[in-house]
Amino acid sequence: MAILITILVLELKPPAGHHFGAILHEKGRLLAYVLSFVFVAIYWVNHHHLLQVVRRIDGRALWANIHLLFWLSLTPVATEWLGETGVKEGPVATYALVLLGCAVAFTLLTLALIALHEASSPLVQAIGDDRKGRVSLLAYVIAIASAFVLPWLSVALFVGVALVWFIPDRRVTRTLQRGS
Repeated sequence: MAILITILVLELKPPAGHHFGAILHEKGRLLAYVLSFVFVAIYWVNHHHLLQVVRRIDGRALWANIHLLFWLSLTPVATEWLGETGVKEGPVATYALVLLGCAVAFTLLTLALIALHEASSPLVQAIGDDRKGRVSLLAYVIAIASAFVLPWLSVALFVGVALVWFIPDRRVTRTLQRGS
């Protein structure tokens, strides 16, 4: 995930000109970068938290993790297109599709890990009914559909999901504190 963040920043180009105001001409790219940086960071932090309560991993969980990395690896391309063209139907829908792919992959990873643990395990207790995860999936589906009608609504949904997940998942922290 650190490599993805590095690739994201390498896509940024310095503004033309020598005045500080020239950076405003690159605001679309900068905002797309910040949004993507936040999303990759959120996955990184929540992935770390998730693995803190995992006791076993099998091949299915490893492949689910690779699936997550695949979708995350598409983030720089979607970010570049969104940053270059702005809030337009195609780039916004593509960005939403990549975010949905990441969310589905993280959900599948979580489910694969839960399948390896008994109901009383810290992992199962920490994840619970995963309301935040389900709401995020729904928001991304709505964002894909609205990208073709109201692309700014899709961007608002992206920001909303990021705000919901920005603070690390407290379910894992509470479970770890109860266990110690």
